[in-house]
Amino acid sequence: MNDEEKKLVKDSWKKVVPIADQAVQMFYDRLFQTDPTTKPLFKAGDLGEQRKKLIQALALVVKGLDNLDSIVPVVADLGRRHVAYGVTKRHYDSVGNALLWTLEQGLGPDWTPKTEAAWTTAYTLLSGVMRQAYDEPAPA
Repeated sequence: MNDEEKKLVKDSWKKVVPIADQAVQMFYDRLFQTDPTTKPLFKAGDLGEQRKKLIQALALVVKGLDNLDSIVPVVADLGRRHVAYGVTKRHYDSVGNALLWTLEQGLGPDWTPKTEAAWTTAYTLLSGVMRQAYDEPAPA
């Protein structure tokens, strides 16, 4: 990612943080609506804890954009763990689409073509790490 893309992701994330609870609810509603195969992956009826984890993961990624080498191992480990939850590589497309839709809804007029491209680049990069880790054995 180039510096402009990183700045766009960081600046737009700051605008999402105040509406994080609402955004995460929108994200899961959209994900389950557009890909019903994802709903059974979440065993708990209350997604409260999962919502917190998603916000924490996104915050970690946004914060780590300036030092991708530091977050790649964490993201790869997350990808390996998701295999055990029943996540398939196809689910990453559904998650990406739901994430971008949610950001578009939450940011409204601040969701510009450049911001969309920056988030798409970030998600593609990190979901690529997770997809690659999908095929790797978990470290001992």
